[in-house]
Amino acid sequence: MRGIGDYGNSFGVPTVAGEVYFDPCYQENPLVNAMSVGIVKHGEWASATSKGPGNPVMIVGSATGRDGIHGATFASEEISEESEKKRPSVQVGDPFTEKLLLEATLEAIRTGFVVGIQDMGAAGIICSTSEMSARGKCGMEVNLDHVPARETGMSAYELMLSESQERMLVVVQKGREYDVRKVFEKWDLHAEIIGEVIEGDRLIVHYRGKTVADVSPDSLVLGGGAPVYSRESRRPDYLDSLREFSAENIRIPTDLMEVMVALMSDPNIASKRWIYDQYDSMVRTNNVVLAGADAAVVTVQHTVKGLALKTDCNSRYVYLNPRIGGMIAVAEAARNVACTGAVPVAITNCLNFGNPYKPGVYWQFKEAVAGIAEACRVLGTPVTGGNVSFYNESPTTSVYPTPVIGMLGLLEDVRKAKTAFFKRAGDKIFLVGKCKGHLGGSEYLAFVHGVIAGDAPPIDLYEEKRLQGLLASLSNDDVIASAHDCSEGGVAVALAECCILNRNRQFGARVKLPWGGMRKDAVLFGEDQSRVIVSVEPEKTKRFLEEARAAGITVTELGDVTKDPLLAIEECGSIAIERLDRSYNSAIGERMK
Repeated sequence: MRGIGDYGNSFGVPTVAGEVYFDPCYQENPLVNAMSVGIVKHGEWASATSKGPGNPVMIVGSATGRDGIHGATFASEEISEESEKKRPSVQVGDPFTEKLLLEATLEAIRTGFVVGIQDMGAAGIICSTSEMSARGKCGMEVNLDHVPARETGMSAYELMLSESQERMLVVVQKGREYDVRKVFEKWDLHAEIIGEVIEGDRLIVHYRGKTVADVSPDSLVLGGGAPVYSRESRRPDYLDSLREFSAENIRIPTDLMEVMVALMSDPNIASKRWIYDQYDSMVRTNNVVLAGADAAVVTVQHTVKGLALKTDCNSRYVYLNPRIGGMIAVAEAARNVACTGAVPVAITNCLNFGNPYKPGVYWQFKEAVAGIAEACRVLGTPVTGGNVSFYNESPTTSVYPTPVIGMLGLLEDVRKAKTAFFKRAGDKIFLVGKCKGHLGGSEYLAFVHGVIAGDAPPIDLYEEKRLQGLLASLSNDDVIASAHDCSEGGVAVALAECCILNRNRQFGARVKLPWGGMRKDAVLFGEDQSRVIVSVEPEKTKRFLEEARAAGITVTELGDVTKDPLLAIEECGSIAIERLDRSYNSAIGERMK
């Protein structure tokens, strides 16, 4: 958290959205995934490829040190008592140098003299040289003697595998080396020629008068000549016992309104302001919607268009049912984006799993990927990139399978972006989607009853797609005033959040839920999928209902937004908005300590 804030704030990139989950499985192996989103003009991008025999190869940015050697392999090991000795494997970042490198890189690309460029991430020089060569169907000859080093006595092995940050590999048009070097030197950055593109299929590396490597680039990259393994896969035994869960064995609490107050303080539901207040969310002033919406919305400068951004994954669902959990991770991220009025257009991901050599873990991985793929196909959201992080285990436990989804959506007009909270007294409150009372894997079961069992809630991806299309249409036509996804804590928590998320002006609500003979706690706190709470001005309800009916989406009128500072639920009672707000924000000061 501090690392994201320190680097992002210094680098000048706003942190606008995110998701935080707490569970004992992450105690010894916390996961931190980040998604970065940028905008590029058509025709002004540079590819990570190498081509043109004789074109010089340059390393630009920071000098190379020993930090980060084996960083990639360290990230793919189980955490043990020996891990502390490998701390030098962790790279040392410098956000100020990164900012200089970013600006210099953009300027260099604008010269038109850059043939290809790639950042140096995992495995450093050996990775970027081999990947760029393989993509360009050519070879490369490199001399490590010319690599700027910040430590003495580094071996060829160390220079090739160092993952020192803030470095790029650039292929430049022959004869234009000086022009490109001048750009980087203006920004006080190294820019040294370390080799050139060659004919053939060889990556040749020299150091101190010796050839230290001579290999085919294609043999080093994924999808090239690397071996492909079919690992043993087996459904884990733990699923059998967890699926025996029956809600009939769970006692219904006497005072369900008090349960709702307690849930509002659940770390997985409560306000994350204690986290995002540490980030500079307003740098560059592109942000339209931040806190108070299901996704962040940033404007595309000089247009009225906007981008909606969201990361999401309920790992408990994936633990209980990897395939459905994978689907839900995509669907919920898309639904959050759709609640702002945006159309989901693409995803990236970070797939966090345990040791893939364990058949049960590999089965989780295969199933989750299959679920993600199916959801993306139905929702029309291509996977534009991502990564896989295995071996997220400690001596005592493995993390839940956690495929984090980063979703991007497009708003045609940011002025019509919708937030989650109620806007005015007298507006009608509707539940869009079906209420089935599914309790398996819910936050209510885990937090209130200490039970993690059952199956992930079922999801109909085609119904989900219709729902998201409806939300975008209703938002664009200003038919709805607010929209908020029902997720952790179910309808009850979603309604409470709609009342309190606007700290400047909070409203109450008087509602009747669709009990339908179901358990009251299941209706209140069940986490059925494809559901959204919306508020609608009374004069627009007719059109709202007509559009929902045309889309084939079930809609239930729940009640009204009120001036009274109470959330009143028929057959359950009422609770003061002030109590809900206090519970939701109660632990902020303590957590900041």
